Amino acid sequence: MPMYEHVFLARQDLSQSQVDTLAQEATKIVEDNEGKVVLTETWGLRTLAYKIQKNRKAHYVMLRLDAPGNVIAELERQTRINEDVLRFLTIRVDEHEEGPSVMMRKPDRDSRERKPRRDHD
Repeated sequence: MPMYEHVFLARQDLSQSQVDTLAQEATKIVEDNEGKVVLTETWGLRTLAYKIQKNRKAHYVMLRLDAPGNVIAELERQTRINEDVLRFLTIRVDEHEEGPSVMMRKPDRDSRERKPRRDHD
């Protein structure tokens, strides 16, 4: 079965429980149409690079899905008409990553090497 990652941005004035309800609704759409939600991650309230519909921040949620294309079409249709969702993106992936997504991992500062500073003469 094809694998997808679906990320949506919800309005900043929603509570966390309302955002969780949006994720549950998306999960229900997928599961009612014979798909499977492998993982749901809430990335939290994050600042946007630019305003979207007068919002400076948005709640980010990602779903990892195993579902046929018609399920994705229905999920995107339902997401498009939801006024609480600012933007969404669904991509097809070859395989799901193990563990948390890159957005959920803590930055490992020790593993990154810094370039030594050049002394100015």
